Formats: sequence, structure tokens, C-alpha cells
Amino acid sequence: MLLRRLTLCSRNHLDYRRRVCGFLTRPLTQVPKERAHGSSFAHRGELRQAKRIVVKLGSAVVTRGDECGLALGRLASIVEQVAMLQNQGREMMIVTSGAVAFGKQRLRHEIMLSQSVRQALHSGHSQLNDMLVPVLEARACAAAGQSGLMALYEAMFTQYSTCTAQVLVTNLDFHEDQKRQNLNSTLQELLRMNIVPIINTNDAVVPPPEPNSDLQGVISIKDNDSLAARLAVEMKADLLIVLSDVEGLYDSPPGTDDAKLLDIFYPGDQHTITYGTKSRVGIGGMEAKVKAALWALQGGTSVVIANGTHPKVTGHVITDIVEGKKVGTFFSEIKPAGPALEHQTQVARNSGRTLASLHPDKRSEIICLLAELLTERREEILAANKMDMDLAVNTGLLQAAMLKRLSLSPAKLNSLALGLHQIAVAAQDSVGRVLRRTRVAHNLELEQITVPIGVLLVIFEARPDCLPQVSALAIASGNALLLKGGKEAANTNRVLHQLTQEALSMHGVKEAVQLVSTREEVEDLCRLDKMIDLIIPRGSSQLVKNIQRAAKGIPVLGHSEGICHVYVDAEASVDKVIKIVRDSKCEYPAACNAMESLLIHRDILRTPLFDRIIDMFRTERVKIHAGPHLASYLTFSPSEAKSLRAEYGDLECCMEVVDSMQEAVDHIHKYGSSHTDVIITENEHTAEQFLQLLDSACVFWNASSRFADGYRFGLGAEVGISTARIHARGPVGLEGLLTTKWVLRGDGHTAADFSEQGTMKYLHEKLPVGQPLAGQRDSN
Repeated sequence: MLLRRLTLCSRNHLDYRRRVCGFLTRPLTQVPKERAHGSSFAHRGELRQAKRIVVKLGSAVVTRGDECGLALGRLASIVEQVAMLQNQGREMMIVTSGAVAFGKQRLRHEIMLSQSVRQALHSGHSQLNDMLVPVLEARACAAAGQSGLMALYEAMFTQYSTCTAQVLVTNLDFHEDQKRQNLNSTLQELLRMNIVPIINTNDAVVPPPEPNSDLQGVISIKDNDSLAARLAVEMKADLLIVLSDVEGLYDSPPGTDDAKLLDIFYPGDQHTITYGTKSRVGIGGMEAKVKAALWALQGGTSVVIANGTHPKVTGHVITDIVEGKKVGTFFSEIKPAGPALEHQTQVARNSGRTLASLHPDKRSEIICLLAELLTERREEILAANKMDMDLAVNTGLLQAAMLKRLSLSPAKLNSLALGLHQIAVAAQDSVGRVLRRTRVAHNLELEQITVPIGVLLVIFEARPDCLPQVSALAIASGNALLLKGGKEAANTNRVLHQLTQEALSMHGVKEAVQLVSTREEVEDLCRLDKMIDLIIPRGSSQLVKNIQRAAKGIPVLGHSEGICHVYVDAEASVDKVIKIVRDSKCEYPAACNAMESLLIHRDILRTPLFDRIIDMFRTERVKIHAGPHLASYLTFSPSEAKSLRAEYGDLECCMEVVDSMQEAVDHIHKYGSSHTDVIITENEHTAEQFLQLLDSACVFWNASSRFADGYRFGLGAEVGISTARIHARGPVGLEGLLTTKWVLRGDGHTAADFSEQGTMKYLHEKLPVGQPLAGQRDSN
């Protein structure tokens, strides 16, 4: 039966073998360095440094739902992850349950088979339905199941060229000094030989658990949670991962109203926890896990309790934890200085609702005050920015384009202040504006009005000027705001956020804009789908792609690439072409609205205009990558473009030849990113066709692509440029941060009034939106 199960396991998990075979043939990642044991990791991100790791598999993880037999698929994915980490150079140990369940399955099968044979011999026929399976004693089940469990582990790990060893222990092995030293020596030797020890209590001989025994000084091995904690401390493990059938530690029993999963748990928070019942299997429970985890934490081992049974996350839960991702509950001895992200989000939402209810004049006053503070406190802002600039220059980690974005100047601050005053004017007519008003029936009137989206999360890199811009737009639209800035601008962001909150304080909504200064990764922020309503990334295409990939439950407003095209038509003006192409490519090549591909009509080849374009690029030191059609026309051509869908972000561009305006449109639809595309021509009919046919967020005629900007559009500022097909497109200003709701005002109306037997009729009469609803009632 065991061989049959192993064969089944191998067939069902062929994909695991295929994936990991590729992994094992790659060079090993850098082995985490040895660290002095004695203090646990303070933050999740440090878990990447863990070299020695203990993984504890609870009974609910290892066994099937019927508590008779093992969950082979789940176990196979866990084995895969442990093998991957082992082959990265980490030292892995497993504390496993499951011997009793496996033995129970085997013994039940043997008893049923034996009874059926005896009954058949006695009565001549089998009556299996009448048979009673006796209650099986746990120690006997453990004795029968331990060898099979170990054989299963060995078979699974062999697929990843990983060797295992079985170690059975009891309480005496820890309480007697000589036995404890022998155990430690054995495990150290196994780890030195790159072998994964698989440890379990010797349940065949272990005495029944003592319900009142506690963790006093020396932990007692009364369950596998205690065993894993004791083992982790004895072996000076960096990390203990406890896998159970719940997501982690909740402040009250999971499933109850308002039960909250705790991302981080501190020893001083024990009084805030209400424990529920124990797991469906095993002798431990969450309370036992927490006590064991705190004991291990005190001994210098970091601990994470997570779900090892969820089908969507089991295949990567262990590796996610080691990568520092926000999975399960992380036990830490050090509380961060700032508030938790969840708390910041909730505070922002509450204050944001008050902000939305303010009179528009008050929101405008806040924005105007912020604009004044940008100029009045200029020296303070520039001093903080100089600190960031000096650090960036000294480390040499930022490219020239990023340094330009990071830098602030008096002129830049003046421009910011001017943009904020424009937003303040727009805030007068934003929230609560009536878009549509309809008289549905007599004394039944319907309005569609603008309302804030809710809580916005804006993630931006080394661009501190983004902070006051986005803050002003959020204030004007009545939205709560979370800001996650790049560490390169940490000092500047802190000062700008202080000024923002100072302005908000004038009307008691200081907490509506929050600066996230904790160590949360972008993926962790994107998991707050129940608290955040919209994510707006401002940064590199890679940042946007990462956020779009991570934010599975939260809408993302933005663009992943800015592959902007300029098409030079056969009837283009020479002077306009040189001027527009130079500005589109060379004025700020790192911007998302900079030209990346230049399309020229075939008739322009070998003309003075073509020569002037090439000369201009040579003067501006723009590197040209020739498209396949252009390369075929030239005897000596520039380097051929590796891709026609490239975003260079530098003084480089692709240059290609097309036969017509329609071919240019087709090329842009195929290789563009729907950001901003330009036609240069003196033919009005050709231009209008281009503007109509091309489906991009911004389409220009005889104008630089660099005009795709909220400030230049008169929006005051922008939160980003969107290439999505729904909600806002192009530069997104105040209007893009609003949604709508329907308000119906009646006089005791019911839906039954409009049924076939009802006496009322629908009117659907459109009413002007410029008049107040009360005036409409008075006039009728």
C-alpha cells in the first residue's frame, strides 16, 4: 500500500519535480552568513538572513481531513520548499507529526482485512458492514506508522537529491545533560553533511501528556510545538516556522466577529489574546503554540506561525516566510517606533471621511496653506533635500536621471506652489457635484453625485515633489491618503509630510494623509485589499509592474510602460519635425512621456529632412536603433533594434520606416503602450484620421509628447498617467480621484407602487443640474 501511495504521489506531483529540477541545476544563491545567536530578528525582512531553520508540521497539516492517512499533495509541496532552501545552502530541520495518523490508517486496514477473513471462514460470507473497528491506542498507531512516515519522507526528498535522517526523542533526551549533548552532536553532524533531520517524539513509548505542565525555565516536550521550540533553541536556529491549519494568531478565535489576524505579535501583547478551541487533531492548540513561540523567542530564535493547509499558498508558504513576506504571524521582541500600517490606514480612513464632509472652501484653504508653507519653509525643505542628495551621490546608487528627480530647488518649489493654487480652485467644485438629476416619478427624484474613492495608496520612488502634489489632489477630492516614498528621499519626504499635516490641522483632519515609514514591502502593502481602495504607483516601469502583479484585490491606476511614438508624415514641416522630435526625446529622456520610437514615412528617406533628423540626433548624442524596415533601406545602418517594444528611458530611440499613416497607426497599436503618440503633418485630413483611429490615452497633432502632463493640461498636478481602459485615462488629476453614488429622494414610495397593479408611472424626466433640487420642487 505504501508503494502504491508513493507512486500516486509521484504522478500527482510531477510538476514539483520539473520545477525543482531546474532550480537544482542553477548555481546556488549566496549562502546566508553565520550570525551570533542570542537575539532574534527584529523585522520580517531580516528573515532572508536565516541560515538554520526549523519547520514544524502540525497534525492538521500532515494528516487528511478524515484524520486517517496523510495529505500527500500538501506534504509534497512542503518537501519541495524545504529541499529548495536546503539546496540554497541553508540548514533545514523538520519536526513532524503524522505517525499516529499513518499508523491508524495501516492498522485499520489490517484489522478490517483480518476480520473479513475470519468472518468469511466462520460464516462462509463477508458482512463488512456489521464489523466494528476497535478504538486504536495511540502508541500502537505511532509504532505502526513511524516507519511508513519516514519512508514517505525519504522517497519525496530523494526526488530532489536531498538526504534525510530520522531522529526520535523523548523528554529525557533534553532533561539529561549527557543525552542532550549526544542529541545536539548528532544533529550538528547531520547538518554538516547536508542532511535534513526529521524529528518526532517517540510516541510509541512517550507517556501521556501532562495537562498542567508549563514552560517553566526548561520547556517540557508535551507536544510537537514544545519539541520544535526546545529543539530550535538547543540547536541555535535562526528561525522556527510553525505550520498549522489557521492563518496565524488572531486576537480572538478565528471565525468570530471582528477577529483580527495579527501580523506581528510582541511578548507584551499576551493579555490582548482570547484563545479558542484546539485544532481538530493533535494535542496542542494555539495557546500552546504561542507559549512555545515566546519561549523560543526568548531563547534567540525568531518564530512565524502560518497556515500550512491552504491550497493556494501551501506551495510557497515556507519560501515566502524566508523571503520576508507578510505571511502568518511574526513574533518580535522589538516594537517599531511608528504605528502599524493597518492602524495608519484605519486612522486615515476615519479622518478622510471628515475631510470629505468639509465645505469645499475649507478644503481649498488647506491646500492654499500647504502652498504657502512650501515657500515659507523653503530653507527647511531644501536642507532636508540636500541630506538626501548628498547621501545619494556618495553611495552612487542613483543614475543621473533619478538624481534629477530627487533634487529640489527654489524654482521647483515655486512651481509646486503654483500648481497647488490651481488645485485649490478646482476643489471648489469637486466633491458632491451633481452630474445627473432625474425626476423618476412624482415626488421621486434621483441624483448622481461625485464622491471620494476612499483610501488611496500612492507609492513613489525618488521624487519628493510628488508628495505635496498628490496630497493636494487627495485633499481636494476628499480622499484619505497613504504615501509610501522611496528611501532615497526619506528626509525630504518627512519634512514635506509634516508640512502637509500642519496644513490639515487647521480644520482638524491632520491624520487624513499618512506617510508609511515602516519596513513593509510593496507586496505587503498590496495585500490590504479590505482597507485600501486604489493604488497609484509613481516610478519606474518595473515598480509599476511589480505592484500590478502583487495587487490582486486592489485596482491599480497607472501605466507599466511609456513607449511613446512620434510619426513624421510625408507632408510634415521640416522646422516642426526637428523642434518636436528634439523636445520629445531630448528634453527629459527619463520621463514616461518621452519619445521612444520615431516612425518616418518612406518618402522622407534620402531627403534633407531625413539628414537633418540624423544630424540633430548626432548633436544631442542620441543613440539610434534601426527597425527592420529602416535597416533594409540603408547600406550602413545603426545597430538593429532588439525589440520594437522597448522603453529606453535614456538618450536612445528606435527609428523605423512605414509606408502610410495607417501603417503607422497599426505599428503603434502593435508595439505601443497606449500612453502618448504624436503625428507631425500639415495635412489636416491625415491628422484627423490619426487622432480618430489611434487608441491611446493621449494623441497629439504637431505637439511634443512631453505635453502629456497634468500641470501642462491645467490640472494643477497629476497623481500619474493611466493607460487603462476604465476610469481615468491619460494624466489623472482631481477628476480621476472621484467616483459617484446615486441619491434617491422619495416620499414613501415603494417598488410595488410601480407594479402592473400599481397606480404610479415612471416619468424619467431629466432635470437641469445647475439648479438646487429644492428649487425644482418649489417650481413644481
